[in-house]
Formats: sequence, structure tokens, C-alpha cells
Amino acid sequence: MNLLKKWFGGHPGAESSDARIVRWPGQSGTEYTYEVYPIDAVLPPVPGNYIYARQLEDGGWVPIYIAQTRDLHQRLEGHVSLEDAMANGATHLHVHFCTTTQAARYTEERDLVRRWRPLCNDPIET
Repeated sequence: MNLLKKWFGGHPGAESSDARIVRWPGQSGTEYTYEVYPIDAVLPPVPGNYIYARQLEDGGWVPIYIAQTRDLHQRLEGHVSLEDAMANGATHLHVHFCTTTQAARYTEERDLVRRWRPLCNDPIET
């Protein structure tokens, strides 16, 4: 698939037949749909939420770090790096392309962090 078409031709990843989908439930009960990518995937410069996750032997997932950003290509500078996430067991990158407001991405991030309490996130009081 043409990389530019994937980045700018509608919802990123929507045309990919091999994309794996994971639904992460938040503390509120809301489920968020994420696409699974290799840990070192290069992503388009669009807003979204992401999870560095470790895949378990049974196929399940454990989040290592959950965050939101306005540019998935750069992710969040100054926060948990790819190297830090990998050092803490991350094997994959889960992405929710989200072009809504920063407030919506932030709400999703907090909802997921409250439920899953990832190793590399600061705890959020409920």
C-alpha cells in the first residue's frame, strides 16, 4: 500500500487487511479501539492515543505506557521513550488515530490509565 495514501487517504489503517484490532476498556466502561503495530512503527503526523504494550503468551496484552499526542509521528517528547518502554517489556505499539479535540484524547488517556495502571505511567487518583 502506498504510504502517502495510507497517511492521507481517510482513516489510517482502515484499508489494511492485516491490521490487528484490540479493544481496551477504560475505568468508565468505554471501550477504545486500537490498531496493533510493530514496536518501531513509523506513524503519520496525526493526533491520537497510543499504548506501548507487551503481548502475553496467551495472546493477551499488558499496557506498559498509555499516552495521547497531537503528532503520533513524534509522540510525546520528554515522556516515556521507546527505549524506556522496551526496557520495561513493551513488544508492540497500539494506536488509536483520533482527530477529535485534545480534551477528548486526554479523557481517553486518563480513563485507560485509571483502569490499567501501566508500569510507566504516573498513578492517577480516582
